[in-house]
Amino acid sequence: MEIVKDVNTNLNHSFSVSERKNIIISGVVKIDSFDNEEFLIETVQGYMNIKGENLEVVKLDTYQGNVTIKGRIDALSYIDENAKKESSVFTRLFK
Repeated sequence: MEIVKDVNTNLNHSFSVSERKNIIISGVVKIDSFDNEEFLIETVQGYMNIKGENLEVVKLDTYQGNVTIKGRIDALSYIDENAKKESSVFTRLFK
């Protein structure tokens, strides 16, 4: 398990958005939750929230920590740990 942590902490984080239709993210540790309107992704630089329409994973490389998502991208933001817990999809469903 320590090996996975070492690999993840050595990743660089960046993202590239192309024509608001595709986003490539590097430095991804894990995808916490997702649906066709929202992704919550843990990166080596913190949690990233992506909102849009018809979002879907095109490519997922867990070894290198890269994710490619397609769909209409409306918003992208970084959030802290406490906000992540409060804005969880399941938390909002059961309010």
